[in-house]
Amino acid sequence: MTSISRLRAEAADCTRCDLHRAATQIVFGEGPARPRIVLIGEQPGDKEDLEGHPFVGPAGRMLDRALGEAGIDREQVYVTNAVKHFKWKRGNGKVRVHQKPNREEVRACSHWWQAELDVLQPELVVLLGATAAQAVLGPKVRVTRDRGVVLPASGDVKYATLVTVHPSAILRMRSPERDSALDELVHDLRVAAAHVEQ
Repeated sequence: MTSISRLRAEAADCTRCDLHRAATQIVFGEGPARPRIVLIGEQPGDKEDLEGHPFVGPAGRMLDRALGEAGIDREQVYVTNAVKHFKWKRGNGKVRVHQKPNREEVRACSHWWQAELDVLQPELVVLLGATAAQAVLGPKVRVTRDRGVVLPASGDVKYATLVTVHPSAILRMRSPERDSALDELVHDLRVAAAHVEQ
């Protein structure tokens, strides 16, 4: 049977799209071998690209805070992204500015997160932001409309899912909107935790 370590090794040389050309390395998912919850974000950021680990930058710290407030141990969930390479453009000086992956890039990378889920067999998949939500559930899903509700497995989607905001979206807000958005993320994560504890 395929393992996450084998998938990670296979993915290291991935050339399914052109994003590998400008990225430092692939950033594969990490977490326990049998997680009850898998979190899928959009793509690695600058810090993740340099370090090779998911959710270790500013958005990762925001996610850690929300998980903690929701009573979820980060060590007990598996975190990954819909796209495994960092897409960026040059900003001022040496700054690398995040760019949203396009539909073809998301589609090319779907092989990897689908393989991760097949190995992990989670009870719930939490989709962080529109890119991850639409990668898994299709183009009609809307984070603002569909968030915070556990959707049962249906059709091609083999796992229960819950859509919520990506922590990086919260980072772009100012208080008091930021505080309110964090509270909403924590609420959604509590819904996720309650679902797997049933």
